Amino acid sequence: MNWLNAGFEVFGEHVLWTDLVGNVLSLAVVWLAMRKTLWTWPVQLAGALLLLAASLHADAPGNALKQVLFGVLALYGWAMWIRGRRAERGLVVRQATPRERLVLLAALAVGTAAVAELFLNLDWLKVAWSPWANAYIFVGSAVATFAQSRALVDFWIIWVLVDLVGVPLALHSGLYVSGAVYGIFFVMVMAGFRNWLRESRDVRAPRNKAVSV
Repeated sequence: MNWLNAGFEVFGEHVLWTDLVGNVLSLAVVWLAMRKTLWTWPVQLAGALLLLAASLHADAPGNALKQVLFGVLALYGWAMWIRGRRAERGLVVRQATPRERLVLLAALAVGTAAVAELFLNLDWLKVAWSPWANAYIFVGSAVATFAQSRALVDFWIIWVLVDLVGVPLALHSGLYVSGAVYGIFFVMVMAGFRNWLRESRDVRAPRNKAVSV
C-alpha cells in the first residue's frame, strides 16, 4: 500500500507521515494526561493506529504489537476515567501501594521475558535487532498505560524507564521522528510526574480535580 510509504525527505532520510502525525498525537497524549482530560484516550487511540501503520512499514513487529495493545488499553482507560469522573470526588490521582508497585514490576519483568521468548522463537514475530529491547518496550508501555488508566502517579516513572530504551530502538528501526519524540517525552513526563505527585500529596483537600472534557 503506497500510503504506508507516504512521507518526505529530511537530510536524506525518508520520514513517514504516519510516524510524524502519530508521534505528534502521542505528545499530545502526554500533555492531555497531565491535565487529566478524557480527550487523552481518543487521541491515544488515533495515534496508536497511525503508529501501527508506520511500524508495519518499518518491519518492527514489536512496536506494531505495542500499538495494537495501546489501542485496546486506550479503550479501557477511557472507560475507567469516565467512571472516575462520575465518582463523587472525580478522578483521584494517587501513588501506588507497595503491593501495587510489586505487581507492576513483576508484570514488567515476567512479561518482558515471556514476550522476548516469543520474539526469539516465532518466525513471524522475529525482530532484526534486540528482541529483548523490543519486548521490554512492548511490556513496559502496556504496564505504564494500565497504571495510567488507574490514575497511579507511578505510571510516569515507568514511562521514563521505557524511554531510555525506546530512543535507540526507534533510531535503529529507521523511525527517526519516533526517536526524537522519545527525547521530548522525557521532559514532558518529568513535568507530568511532578504535577501528579503534587496532587497525590493533597489527598485531604476537597479540590481534587475531576476529569475535564
